[in-house]
Amino acid sequence: MTLEKAMEVALQVQGPLSCSRRGVFNEGNGLKIKPLLVGFFPLVRSGQLSTIKPLLAGVFPPVRSGQLSTIAMEVALQVQSPLSCSRKGVFNERNGLKIKPFLVWSLPPVRSGQLSSLNSWRKEFRSSGVSFRITAAADFSKRRQRKMSNARPRGSSPKGSTPKAPVGSSTQKRDLENNGEKEGSITPKSSERTEDNKQTLEIQVDEDEEQAIKHSEEKKVDEEKILEEVSLMSKMVAAAKSNQVVENGSISRVGKDTTLPEDRNAVEGSQNDGLENDGIVKEKSISIDERKTEDDSLQIKLKLEMDEKLRKQEIDRLAEEKLRKQEIEILAEENFSKGNKFFVYPQMVKPDEDIEVFLNRSLSTLSDEPDILVMGAFNDWSWKSFTFRLSKTHLNGDWWSCQVHVPKEAYKMDFVFFNGQDVYDNNDTKDFYILVEGGMDAFAFYDFLLEEKHRELEKLAKEQAEKERLAEEQRRREAEKAASEADRAQARAEIEKRRGTLQELMKKAASSFNNVWHIEPREFKGEDLIKLYYNKSSGPLAHANDLWIHGGHNNWKDGLSIVERLVSSDRKDGDWWYANVVVPDRAFILDWVFADGPPQSATVYDNNHRQDFHASVPNGIPGELYWVEEEHQIYRKLQEERRLREEAIRAKAEKTTRIKAETKERTLKRFLLSQKHIVYTEPLDVEAGSTVTVFYNPTNTILNGKPEVWFRGSFNCWTHRKGPLPPQKMLPANNGPHVKVTVKVPLDAYMMDFVFSEKEDGGIFDNREGMDYHIPVSGGIAKEPPMHIVHISVEMAPIAKVGGLGDVVTSLSRAVQDLNHSVDIILPKYDCLKVKDLHYQRSYSWGGTEIKVWFGKVEGLSVYFLEPQNGMFWAGCIYGCKNDGERFGFFCHAALEFLQQSGFHPEVNHHAQLSKPAFAAGWATVYDNDIIHCHDWSSAPVAWLFKDHYMHYGLSKSRVVFTIHNLEFGANFIGKAMAYSDKATTVSPTYSREISGNPLVASHLHKFHGILNGIDPDIWDPYNDTYIPVPYTSDNVIEGKRAAKDALQQRLGLKRADLPLVVLLGSAPDPRIQNDFVNLANHLHSSHHDRARLCLTYDEPLSHLIYAGADFILVPSIFEPCGLTQLTAMRYGSIAVVRKTGGLFDTVFDVDHDKERAKAQGLEPNGFNFDGADPAGVDYALNRAISAWYDGRDWFNSLCKKVMEQDWSWNKPALDYLELYHSARK
Repeated sequence: MTLEKAMEVALQVQGPLSCSRRGVFNEGNGLKIKPLLVGFFPLVRSGQLSTIKPLLAGVFPPVRSGQLSTIAMEVALQVQSPLSCSRKGVFNERNGLKIKPFLVWSLPPVRSGQLSSLNSWRKEFRSSGVSFRITAAADFSKRRQRKMSNARPRGSSPKGSTPKAPVGSSTQKRDLENNGEKEGSITPKSSERTEDNKQTLEIQVDEDEEQAIKHSEEKKVDEEKILEEVSLMSKMVAAAKSNQVVENGSISRVGKDTTLPEDRNAVEGSQNDGLENDGIVKEKSISIDERKTEDDSLQIKLKLEMDEKLRKQEIDRLAEEKLRKQEIEILAEENFSKGNKFFVYPQMVKPDEDIEVFLNRSLSTLSDEPDILVMGAFNDWSWKSFTFRLSKTHLNGDWWSCQVHVPKEAYKMDFVFFNGQDVYDNNDTKDFYILVEGGMDAFAFYDFLLEEKHRELEKLAKEQAEKERLAEEQRRREAEKAASEADRAQARAEIEKRRGTLQELMKKAASSFNNVWHIEPREFKGEDLIKLYYNKSSGPLAHANDLWIHGGHNNWKDGLSIVERLVSSDRKDGDWWYANVVVPDRAFILDWVFADGPPQSATVYDNNHRQDFHASVPNGIPGELYWVEEEHQIYRKLQEERRLREEAIRAKAEKTTRIKAETKERTLKRFLLSQKHIVYTEPLDVEAGSTVTVFYNPTNTILNGKPEVWFRGSFNCWTHRKGPLPPQKMLPANNGPHVKVTVKVPLDAYMMDFVFSEKEDGGIFDNREGMDYHIPVSGGIAKEPPMHIVHISVEMAPIAKVGGLGDVVTSLSRAVQDLNHSVDIILPKYDCLKVKDLHYQRSYSWGGTEIKVWFGKVEGLSVYFLEPQNGMFWAGCIYGCKNDGERFGFFCHAALEFLQQSGFHPEVNHHAQLSKPAFAAGWATVYDNDIIHCHDWSSAPVAWLFKDHYMHYGLSKSRVVFTIHNLEFGANFIGKAMAYSDKATTVSPTYSREISGNPLVASHLHKFHGILNGIDPDIWDPYNDTYIPVPYTSDNVIEGKRAAKDALQQRLGLKRADLPLVVLLGSAPDPRIQNDFVNLANHLHSSHHDRARLCLTYDEPLSHLIYAGADFILVPSIFEPCGLTQLTAMRYGSIAVVRKTGGLFDTVFDVDHDKERAKAQGLEPNGFNFDGADPAGVDYALNRAISAWYDGRDWFNSLCKKVMEQDWSWNKPALDYLELYHSARK
């Protein structure tokens, strides 16, 4: 009887296997068996089964004697742990291993007399020396052991395996044999011996191992993936099979409770049971499951297809490798023949790929070096640096190579070769480079860096905010600790003072006094009711009709705590009166006075000659606990007072900051809309990285009537890295005459710049009279580099102020500095200056005299004071000397010499921030002077002295801006400065038009601009003004102004009544006019002593009180270049009444006549104005103003609120000046 058995074991082994003495695989370390093992069994007759049972135990199911020829057992076990063989030949589970190959053992027919041959074969096969190709899976150690099925009943199939339906049919058997013949495998015959089986095994395994060695790591990965798929399919088939149990010729489905054994001992015990019943086999009948056969066939087909796929992949890989090798050899020969010392493969370098860099050492400066390394980076050395060691290649010649990964952001690879120390081959100092194709270009990479930088800045901003929060929290805790200690110390001091005072009082206190007062009973304590008697006839209350006691205790500690009315007593020894008084708890001393009435009504007192009356409480001597409690009570009170005070200060500071921010935001919006009739954007606030639409109305410009309008723009004051944008033809918009264009704003933009032209190639331009159009961009990565502005002036508020010039220099400088630019001021050191913390720096010589340089901070600004030792500024005044022209001319020349000698020039440290005096680190400190700003006739010589003597000697990159504050003084100097300056301004647009016809100005209108002055909102701030009684904002303007008006009337001796208060502020430069004012003052004081006052002196506190308390400020100037009076008045909610001239016309819009003019400026009407310089004009405006006060008080109050909310600070003028500075530097 023939036994033919094909046993296939699909074991995914995660550990190495070896064959034990029992012929079973044991575990090693994380390997996989790859070959196909095929063995052959000799013929066995039906009566010889007991002889081979030990070999088959645990593998084959029990069979009946007549059925061995039809048994084909297939075991597909997904083993999740290593396998070993027990004595009974069963696979045991260990640590998560998987056997990959299929193990197929075929048993040929065995006759009854051939069991000894089988035993011999078994011994030979066990020592046949089969070699295995074994690899490890990365996750074998992490996999959990798989549970086996429960123990079977005695006599059933061995644990750990399930009977399978036989493959059985002759057709299938022939197919398997034919497949084996096609692939060159040996088909076993019945006459073949065990030695043949051994030889077949060795040949098959050796061939597989040799083929596996040729595979690369990439091949292994692919193969493992495919085998995992096979394993998955095998699991599915095995799962389907395991659900069937064949017994007694029938098939039953195993339920969910049927599992494999979990215990190795249970498996061995089951096998021992089989051994004890040697020779007894329980016969079972097995039917063929067609679906199982189909699944087996599908599994075999999948394996064959996958094997074929692997084979083709390997062939393709080898072909590609061979082609690559050939191409590299050709490139090496070509480059060597041309004398090229390096090349790369592949020749077209693409991003996010690996390349190989080759260097011919013999052609390099490194020809004698044993070590070759490459050092480089990408994108002009700006991205991802690297260093790799090169290895000697197989190529003919001295070629060395290494692999480099090209990142996806690369557009260029830069590198040099070196020996790892100090010998380099850098391509004759030009470095080596390779262009990367198909990826980013330089601009795209820069945008990528900007985005990375933006994210980094956001992260840093969050981290910085958190650091600042923690630091502020730490400062707060330290401040609270210091404050608490101070409060405790103050409480202790207060207690010591009270203790001493109380002790002194207790010494003087008594229970009665000289027939004036006494207490009954004499012994009492706290909370007792006593009678306090007073002899009315003993003091100043002898004639009073009513008597009251006003009392307290413990030296009036809690103030007035006893108030009682006295009644007459029936005593006959005097005019005695008494009151029933409850002694306060914890009272040691009673304190009181007598009066003729209750508190708030009494007029006559008996206070013991201002010593008050005191009586000791006999049983109330204070103990130490009392003083401890008192000290703690005082400490709590101080703490609460401090908390309330700090909360008020903090709330006020926060409100001030909020008001300033809101005002600045409104002003910026007004600035952006100030030219809406010509140009504006949507959205109005331009954000970096966004797309913006620019609208332009050519009908209001020089391009009116042109058939086309072209947009020409750039960013960052025309300095953006990408240069000017290509000209774009503007398209008609939907809002009338406007045309529009869309512009993408880069992430590194902080300013948008543009002009308009009639043609693509130019023609007529609208460039805003040389200023260009500029719109600030917010949210960008790049910030505007700070300019350095130096003001050379003879005035500066508040230390050297005569007129508005000093205010402008200080306030403009502060406003520009707040916009993150660097500002310095150079000023003469007058001997009348009062400046704290002046520091002497050093001296320099010019004009035959020594000039000392002093440095100090004034209003947060860096100021350099020049003190010539020739005494020119030791005159005790600013103006008024006969040689003012000579004095200020010398100062201008000395200031420019200071700039040159001190190194204030742009050649070295461009856009440096001044964080310390120029001389702090010596004369070597170098700064920029982007702008030198000089003012009026007194510093006008700076313009021509700079151009004639300093422009070509160290200050060549500076530009001069000159401002006319008043053309009435020093006209010749002003005219010359206009000619030499790069840009010129005056203090209001209207005044610029008024003087544009002057010959000194007319020829320079192309560079002449009117920029309105502003006021300093920190100096003139009614909410934080210490000179007025009630701080106020627009929310409580009526309350604040009422209190200030009352204080002003009291201060000036005016009648305190609800009447309109009109103030005239001004100055008289002509002495004759000044005398007229003196005479007027005398007349007013004599005829209207309580209705009018004329103050002919400057008083800083009084000026603040006037601005706050006045209803109207009258400024009837004949001419006024700008005027700060009306601006300050509106800041305090006072209504300006002005003449239409200069800056007065630019800032005051009549409530009756200027609504459209105000609207064009983004404002609402805010005052009253008039034209004529005569009494009729003044009367016309004042009558309307006073009538509005009387007839519509609510309307007038709303007007006060409205003018307070208008921004007349330097917020907008500072932006205008920055545009002028940029234009001067362009």
